[in-house]
Amino acid sequence: MKKLLLAAGVILLSCTVQAAQDANAVYARACAACHNGQLPMAPKSGDKAAWAPRLAKGMDTLVSSVTTGLNAMPPRGLCMDCSAEDYRAVIQLMSE
Repeated sequence: MKKLLLAAGVILLSCTVQAAQDANAVYARACAACHNGQLPMAPKSGDKAAWAPRLAKGMDTLVSSVTTGLNAMPPRGLCMDCSAEDYRAVIQLMSE
């Protein structure tokens, strides 16, 4: 019985844990349209000077801005299936 309960617990946990997505793939499908330089008010990927004041606010603030939307950026930044961990990884990728 204990083994059955343990197996059921593992199965339930595996269904609820969302693995982080590949940051490059998320960037390509959801972020590049605005952050590749086409939209002048969006900080360009790789532009450390543009990202510096944003990073100074802290990663939690940046993730919150992506989640709720900010200025021209829509809520969730066009990645409806991204987790906070995914956003952190993509922000890190774009700011380097």
